[in-house]
Amino acid sequence: MSIHDPDVESYLLLLAARRAERTVDAYGRDLAAFAAFRGGPVAAASTAELERWVAGMRADGLAGSTIARRVAAVRSFYRHQMLLGARGDDPAADLVLPRRTRTLPRTLSPAESERLIDAANGTTPRALRDRALVELMYGAGLRVSETIGLARTAVDLDARIVRVLGKGGKERIVPLGRPAAEAVRRYLALGRPHLDRRHRPDLFLNARGGALTRAGAFLILRKLAARAGLEPERVHPHLLRHSFATHLLEGGADLRSVQEMLGHADLSTTERYTHVSDRRRRETYFGAHPHARRRTAPAGEDSAS
Repeated sequence: MSIHDPDVESYLLLLAARRAERTVDAYGRDLAAFAAFRGGPVAAASTAELERWVAGMRADGLAGSTIARRVAAVRSFYRHQMLLGARGDDPAADLVLPRRTRTLPRTLSPAESERLIDAANGTTPRALRDRALVELMYGAGLRVSETIGLARTAVDLDARIVRVLGKGGKERIVPLGRPAAEAVRRYLALGRPHLDRRHRPDLFLNARGGALTRAGAFLILRKLAARAGLEPERVHPHLLRHSFATHLLEGGADLRSVQEMLGHADLSTTERYTHVSDRRRRETYFGAHPHARRRTAPAGEDSAS
């Protein structure tokens, strides 16, 4: 059922001036879903209708994060309506949302990270590229979009830093360890010149001389994971970023420094990694300390005595 809704269309046009295209598209779909549910324009909805909509989504088994995003879309729309004076109330203001379970990021262990890096041990141009790619993603904690978006000039090998253009166009500077810097140096000297058939500015190039894509980066990591004896479907670019952050915190880095290196706007996003570190410390403790392991009574001894 398609519902023409001029109020929603004008709201989305204004939203497009200040939000990303993907956000505008998602909000448009969410508002259309609610309009279809109530069989009429979104602007005329009541709180009771919104509550039934949320209850229906929960009954259908939608993830809490999906429900929260849909409710965020209608709340934003009603705030817009109130600013225009089209409504005097926000029917979504008192909606009770299901609790969102926050899953901890999965990570590689330090030993698994080393195995993944060591799997890229060839001397061909593409092998040198793959080594530089995995060293840089793990060594600097870059997002895949940031990595494939790097210009050849973004890495200062003498200062051992990389200039990264992150979310919102914000630039940050991340230090590089010696192994990562050396891998990039070898790739630039011995690998990239053989791939650079189109004189591209990009740091990472594919076999045809074009810029490496997200899909290409995923495939490279999966290939290396299989070679390293890891589960290929488990290894992806963001896993290296999670591992970078967790290993820094486990090594004693302070939270603010890790936040800056990751480019997180909110410290609470970075704090997720402290929970991973805490969990790993607990597992290590209970697995290693003699008095932490459950003790069984010797044979013939009454444990109740």
